Order: sequence, then structure tokens, then C-alpha cells
Amino acid sequence: MKNIVAGRIAANTTEFIELALGTPVELWLGVEGESEMERAAREAAARDILADNPGLPDRVSQVAAEAIEAHAPELFNVVPLVRPAARRNRSRKGAAA
Repeated sequence: MKNIVAGRIAANTTEFIELALGTPVELWLGVEGESEMERAAREAAARDILADNPGLPDRVSQVAAEAIEAHAPELFNVVPLVRPAARRNRSRKGAAA
């Protein structure tokens, strides 16, 4: 099955997300070992992107929901749990008067 986003074929999951969002995943998640200066620059860029694209959080949620639905449908198969029959602890002893 091919994952096509905006007319381009995504080679892997990361590329699919990047194509769907229009930004690299590292911009939002960061990278291991980044310095405080790199982190501040990344967060400033992310704030600028969010300011220019106020609908982006909704789009991210939609992409995430579609990916979950497409790749893990068993997550949506809800099966009610059966409750065991309630036990009644009846005392067979007589009441003392």
C-alpha cells in the first residue's frame, strides 16, 4: 500500500508525517543532545509557524487520527468487559440476643 500525500509518495512513516504537516517532525519534538540555544531557536521557529498557521494543531490531530485509524484499527475495537456475578456474603450465624 502506498502512502500518498499532496501528490508525493511517502517512503516511511516519518516522511508521511512531514508531508502531511508540511514541517519536519524534529521541529516539534526536538533532537537528542540539542543545546539550549538550538532548542530556543527551534521553539521560536515553531511559534512563528503556529502564528502563521492557526489551523495547524487541528490538522495535526486529524493526521494523527487518520494514521491511527489506518494502521491500528484494532485500537478502535472496543469490547465490553464482563463483570463477574456479585457475591453475597450471607452470614449463616444467628444473631445473639
